[in-house]
Amino acid sequence: MGASQLSLFEDSPKDEGLSDPESFEKSLTQFQWDGKTTLVSATAVEFDHRRIAVKTFVNEFWTSRQRAAHSLHEVSYRACFKPQLPRFFIERLTRPGDTVYDPFMGRGTTLLEAALLGRAAIGCDINPLSKVLVEPRLQPPRVEAVRQRLSEVDWTANEEFPEDLLTFYHPDTLREICALRAYLLGTVAAGPLDAVDAWIRMVAVNRLTGHSPGFFSVYTLPPNQAVSVTAQQKINADRNQIPPRRSVPKLVLAKSRSLLGDYDEPTRTLLNSVRGRHRLLTAPAATTTQIESSAVNLVVTSPPFLDVVDYAGDNWLRCWFCGISPADVKLTILKKIEDWRDAMTSVFFELNRVLASGGHVAFEVGEVRGGRVRLEEHVIPCGVHAGLEPVLVLINAQEFTKTAACWGVDNNRKGTNTNRIVLFRKP
Repeated sequence: MGASQLSLFEDSPKDEGLSDPESFEKSLTQFQWDGKTTLVSATAVEFDHRRIAVKTFVNEFWTSRQRAAHSLHEVSYRACFKPQLPRFFIERLTRPGDTVYDPFMGRGTTLLEAALLGRAAIGCDINPLSKVLVEPRLQPPRVEAVRQRLSEVDWTANEEFPEDLLTFYHPDTLREICALRAYLLGTVAAGPLDAVDAWIRMVAVNRLTGHSPGFFSVYTLPPNQAVSVTAQQKINADRNQIPPRRSVPKLVLAKSRSLLGDYDEPTRTLLNSVRGRHRLLTAPAATTTQIESSAVNLVVTSPPFLDVVDYAGDNWLRCWFCGISPADVKLTILKKIEDWRDAMTSVFFELNRVLASGGHVAFEVGEVRGGRVRLEEHVIPCGVHAGLEPVLVLINAQEFTKTAACWGVDNNRKGTNTNRIVLFRKP
């Protein structure tokens, strides 16, 4: 971290928060990274027959070099942002004890980062796999408890053996996967999983397929998605590979050690201090009656993008392992920008309801369709229509060219090198 960033917020300690929009804007204007100053422009959109201009700030506000993420974050999920993104806003726009919310929680990056900073976390996602991946990491067990529980599983007990999955797994590995699946589903049928079993399920879901020996499967696509059996057969043929023997309990334990590598006693104490206030919902983001009005101080989220990610297709194997029917998960995958705007406007109305006065929404979007659609320009009217005030647009760019217009920031045409966030405030 450069010296300019160490001193930038010295007048506003991070444990007190920074809620004044003018101070926030000033700090962004002064922000420097490796000698690069912030580019400031304006984003103009039309809404209700009037022109809305929003200040836009472009710089490298965070990267992996700025702050190493906590080991608990290291689970894979499609289209997730780096932990540095929510941390940037949580530190500056909330205080310890405040409540941070993500209506599209995914793998739970915002929630976990909020908890690690001593904030209460609320999350919502229509995909039930999100809760499977998030909840155990908000109340992690000790490694020894995981080891002991794995030793109690009967790894030979399974009634199901789906032979088509031999495309991914060695027969003995598949038997162990099925045994663990049977044990977990049987435990769920008798009552909620305890923290240790929930943790083991989360780790196993994250180890089902991947491209290294740390996963249960033969080489396949990265672990944030699962190809079809037919596609995997082609991969096997092209690579002249057969599934090797993997030990499921050994890999679950190894991944547990890795995830818990930074989980020391101070972290345990901090998470325990806010654990009773966490809430995870499996529901549509526009209908969250379980959240009280004005209960949230900050929202940091990234919504489903336009027909970019096929969550159901990516997660079919994870759903099988958890006993979830993908057909019952009504995910938001919209193809028309008008439909996407309508859906997001409904979400913004709900965010306005749950947000406390003076609270903020950091809404991360990206360029889609080769840069032809910039969702930032469509998000601003959605928030304004719902009664929120657009404060600024922040673009975190790892590499960007010097252009007169900030929208010319090089994004490799695929949305991979920038994060684009529209920040709103509730009056």
